[in-house]
Amino acid sequence: RKQHSPAAARKGRMDIVMRLGLVAAASVIMAVNIKSFVEAGGLFPGGFNGLTLLLQRSAARYLNLSLPFSLINFLLNAVPAAVSFRLIGKRFTAYSCLMIVLTSILTDVIPPMPITNDVLLICIFGGIISGFSISLCLLGGATSGGTDFIAVALSERLHVDAWNYILLGNAAMLVVAGLLFGWDKALYSIIFQF
Repeated sequence: RKQHSPAAARKGRMDIVMRLGLVAAASVIMAVNIKSFVEAGGLFPGGFNGLTLLLQRSAARYLNLSLPFSLINFLLNAVPAAVSFRLIGKRFTAYSCLMIVLTSILTDVIPPMPITNDVLLICIFGGIISGFSISLCLLGGATSGGTDFIAVALSERLHVDAWNYILLGNAAMLVVAGLLFGWDKALYSIIFQF
């Protein structure tokens, strides 16, 4: 059995604390961004967070059902997380699941807090904040879940670039959002996602 020095053990603990801090900060920023910019503009972010909002808003508008963000997001991420656990690794999947759980719960708990009603400002600054939160998450050795799980698994195991597939998935989601909620929301969401 390999012996680890106390210095190596401390470095390992610091690495874990740093990763947890980055993932937690990313989760808070992403949830606040959803509750401020995304909801104020009626936008649809990319990936499973956007799909979660699309399903949540569709249920509210067309079925008069108020579904929690966390329930939908957990269900959507269950299969990709299981695949990631098997194909990519336990640690990456665990940190990513922490990101998903924290973001989902915080999105349900944090009250709406619109900062501005100017949709162009919402798209630009909300998109920048979204990119920043995802960057923090990636620095923590995790992902925000959903399509990122799929992209990493395809890239690492099958050596397939998933960018075009993810782009097509986001485009299909925005077409559905445009049909259900108006093309202005879908078109502004393109700016946000970019």
